[in-house]
Amino acid sequence: MDQPFAYVQDKLFIGGEWVDPLDGEQAASIDPTTGAPWAMTAFGGKRDIDRAVDAANAALKGPWGRMAPTERAALLRKLAALVEENAPRIAKLETYDNGRPLRETSANIAIEAQWYYYFAGMADKIEGRMIPMNQDTVAYTTRVPIGVVGAIVPWNAPTLVTTMKLAPALAAGCTMVVKSAEHTPVTMYEFAKLIEQAGFPKGVVNVVPGYGAVAGAHLAAHPGVDKLAFTGDHRIAQDIMRAGAANLKRVSFECGGKAPHIVFDDADIEQATNAVSHAGFMACGQSCTLGSRILVQRKLYDRMVEEVRQRAEKLRVGNPHEPTTHIGPQTHRAQLEKTLRYIEIGRAEGAELVTGGRRLTEPGLENGYFVTPTVFANVRNDMRIAQEEIFGPVVAMIPFDEEEEAIEIANGTEYGLTAGLWTRDLGRAHRVSSAIKTGTVWVNTFRILDPRLPYGGFKLSGIGRENGPEALQEYTEPRVTMISLSGKYPYPYA
Repeated sequence: MDQPFAYVQDKLFIGGEWVDPLDGEQAASIDPTTGAPWAMTAFGGKRDIDRAVDAANAALKGPWGRMAPTERAALLRKLAALVEENAPRIAKLETYDNGRPLRETSANIAIEAQWYYYFAGMADKIEGRMIPMNQDTVAYTTRVPIGVVGAIVPWNAPTLVTTMKLAPALAAGCTMVVKSAEHTPVTMYEFAKLIEQAGFPKGVVNVVPGYGAVAGAHLAAHPGVDKLAFTGDHRIAQDIMRAGAANLKRVSFECGGKAPHIVFDDADIEQATNAVSHAGFMACGQSCTLGSRILVQRKLYDRMVEEVRQRAEKLRVGNPHEPTTHIGPQTHRAQLEKTLRYIEIGRAEGAELVTGGRRLTEPGLENGYFVTPTVFANVRNDMRIAQEEIFGPVVAMIPFDEEEEAIEIANGTEYGLTAGLWTRDLGRAHRVSSAIKTGTVWVNTFRILDPRLPYGGFKLSGIGRENGPEALQEYTEPRVTMISLSGKYPYPYA
């Protein structure tokens, strides 16, 4: 084959058409398993973002803006069916693009259709209310689409994160410009093809991958964008807020976490060990919900450290396309270097390196971005490895004595996205879960995401919520209509 790339897409999806970039470029996507380019795709620049925003605004004024909610729902159901049908193929592409094991991308993308089905069912249930006034006046509220949404999505789970924004936005009647991460553009193009195949009107969804400092920054500042939905680092979210201040864009942010996973001494140890050893290393350690701070009551601490060490050493790190692989590579070189840097920080801070802590360079892996599952013990909560989001397969195990101490440690970071706890004591489960300042608390389980359950965080973990009826509020604005039944307006200055 003359073409050296396994995947090529040289056009952007704007206004329902596949078009050449105006001021973008063709950029290679790196396979983190091999460290070599595997795909060549179009990236957009500022003028391409302008075109996409114009197309999204035109769609609001066109057939999409006049479409009945039931018709929007029908299109969402078509899209859901297409996602189900194409999930195995898209999962393979996502594994090439970001290195997440195929067993995980397959499971994730297979369930993404449920978001479209769920919000299809919500599309005709966006309702207002009547407000009693007096016998001469009627007042009521309606919720109207917020307008054009700019979605800036990350590289760790590009299709899932996009779905969590796109499904409620479309149900609400909004249009969208998706700027995918420069490291993982491929599957967003595949989703664009499904949007086209489902029959959405032109311009409803536009896909413009590109560099954050160029395409992303221009989208954030664009006066034609009414709302920004972003998942990623909180520092970038702060930049987006500043850029969007010119026209007071609405925002919803999911900005990561440093989830505490608390194991009390009355827990079911086998189940708790299963959970903490999975929650600490899933998604190659590249998940906002990673249970990376493992808090264990003193009585069980040494036993749990040993159990987690053994589990970590049994995890199979390697080619993410192999069905037996548990952990693949870090998605890109900069993330590999960041993870290795934090491992050195942990050592320097005095934490005990129990296992892992190195880059894998064995034959077949030497050019990829692989890191061994890493466990630190005797970690203090003021250490950087306990405070800062590493986004790699690194867990920090912290002992505690009493319930109040566990709560203090759990809340002792700038993040507040998710938390988990294990106990057989029903009263403790309620007390502790209600005291932890996070958007989600899992009790005797971990990391269950569902389109019906609102998802988001406190503190630096974000603003707003995805999923559930709450997500529809993020993509609509309330409007008050007041009508005089008498038609009389006495002149007040007579």
